[in-house]
Amino acid sequence: MAFYQPNSNMSSQLRELLNRFDTHEHPGLLNSISVTWIKYDCPDPSPSSGHGAGWEANRPTYPASVIKLFYAVAIEAWLQKDLLEDNEELRRALKDMISDSSNDATSFIVDLLTGTSSGPSISGERWQAWKKQRGLINKWLDELNWPELKSVNCCQKTWNDGPYGRERDFYGTGDKNRNSLTTEATARMLEAVMTDGLVSPRACRRIKSILSRTLDLNHRKGDPENQVDGFIGEGLPKGSRLWSKAGLMSQVRHDAAWISLPSGNPMLLVIFSLGRHKAKDTFLLPLLAKELIQYDLEK
Repeated sequence: MAFYQPNSNMSSQLRELLNRFDTHEHPGLLNSISVTWIKYDCPDPSPSSGHGAGWEANRPTYPASVIKLFYAVAIEAWLQKDLLEDNEELRRALKDMISDSSNDATSFIVDLLTGTSSGPSISGERWQAWKKQRGLINKWLDELNWPELKSVNCCQKTWNDGPYGRERDFYGTGDKNRNSLTTEATARMLEAVMTDGLVSPRACRRIKSILSRTLDLNHRKGDPENQVDGFIGEGLPKGSRLWSKAGLMSQVRHDAAWISLPSGNPMLLVIFSLGRHKAKDTFLLPLLAKELIQYDLEK
């Protein structure tokens, strides 16, 4: 059962929209996109209080930098258990990982979470121990006992060029051990943060502060990698507020967004789009968001 109440009208609207895009400007879209779309009826919703719809929402997909949302929440969970010491350098890395999507900061965060480090290939007992440590984030996710997390894999760093040495080995044959998320799992994690439903309200507030995006055009012009333009945020109406984490590489363009609409009520939208053409398409995600938000404003 979904963590939100399925809404047949929203499901019909989403399918109609994707069909229209597939038939006209974006042929093949139905086979290369996953969506989770949730609406809430009050400005300050509780966890699992939304109603929504999805399309291929449980399809495992390489998440690119969207995985960093999960690592940020894991850091707060580790801190709560006194497994890490909070300090200025940790906070700097968290901010850079989410706000700027820094891969260097992510590498540092993954090392902290798992007690591992990158380097040349290793073997034997050292290799087995290293792999076990790298599984700690997945183990934590398993302990949450969320059905949406059954098919996810959160154990790899993110890269500018790619992994080397033991990191390359850890990807496995055919990259079968790459990170993997679904829009449904991502939506549940983002909802938990935005509704103070995981770790602690204080921890969630800290994560929200680094997920916050400015929609100011002048600011965005000065930051070409602002995670708004070419993503969901670009399609928002004036007066909206945005908290989000985008993911982009040569084969994917993704975004996970919590939107406070001018009405005051939130909407959660997660879109994963696949393929080289979709990765280069800076219009698709804003257009989908604009259409779905217009439906929200009209209902």
